[in-house]
Amino acid sequence: MGSSEDAVWKPYEGGSSLGWMGTQGGTITRDEDFQGRLRLTYEQDDTRSFHAITCSVTGWLLYHRFFDNAAAATAAFEEMKPALETLLTQLPEGGPSQPGNARLAGPILAAFTVRYG
Repeated sequence: MGSSEDAVWKPYEGGSSLGWMGTQGGTITRDEDFQGRLRLTYEQDDTRSFHAITCSVTGWLLYHRFFDNAAAATAAFEEMKPALETLLTQLPEGGPSQPGNARLAGPILAAFTVRYG
C-alpha cells in the first residue's frame, strides 16, 4: 500500500535463511532485502575469523566483500544499504536484457565495486 513501507530493508524471506550455510561457507547471521531488488547477506565463521557480505542487485550485480572481524563487517553491512539504494536508482530501467543497458550500466557497476573493493 504505502510506498514508505516498501522503502525499507526487511528480513529476506521472513528470516528463513538465518542459521543456514551461506554461499561463502559461513553461517548466515543477517539477510535483508529491499523491494525484492536488493539483498545483503552477512555470514560468519568465528572459528576462522571469517566474515563475508554478499550484496546483490537483481539482474545486475552479485558482489562479495570479506572481513576479519565482526565490527568492520557490521559497519560495512549498514554502510552498503544506502549505497545499494543509490546504485539501484542509477541503473537503466528495464534491466540488463534491454539493448544497450549493459553498456550503460558497466561504468556505474564498476565504480561501485571499486568503491567497496
